[in-house]
Formats: sequence, structure tokens, C-alpha cells
Amino acid sequence: MDQIKNSFDKETLIKISKGALIAASGAAGLYILAIIGALEIDNPVLTSFFAWFIPVAVNAIREWMKGVTPSQ
Repeated sequence: MDQIKNSFDKETLIKISKGALIAASGAAGLYILAIIGALEIDNPVLTSFFAWFIPVAVNAIREWMKGVTPSQ
């Protein structure tokens, strides 16, 4: 199914939902790291790095798992 231009069809809403989950993974990751004590929230540089890195890593893994297996 293709996405319809200028419309919030099913395909568009699925893509928006996936993007929201990827974005939320950064906040969830920071929360988990703060709870287990692996991250000091007082350090803004480290916190901002993790806020950037976690969603990028989640998206990279999702993209890596996508696609078809090449035939030999």
C-alpha cells in the first residue's frame, strides 16, 4: 500500500507511530540508565549524547533488520 499525498491514511499513521516510538526510545533509555545508576543526570554533555545516541541506535537496528535476504 502506498502513502497518499496530503492525507493521514493508514500508511502515514503507521510511519508517524514508528517515528514516535523511535523518538521516545531516547527518553525511555535515559530513564532506564538513570534508574540503574549508569548515568548522572547532572552531566549535561553525557545526557545529551545519550539522548542523541539511543534513538539513532534504535533506528539503525530497525533499518538493519529491514529488507530481503539476498539469493545466492
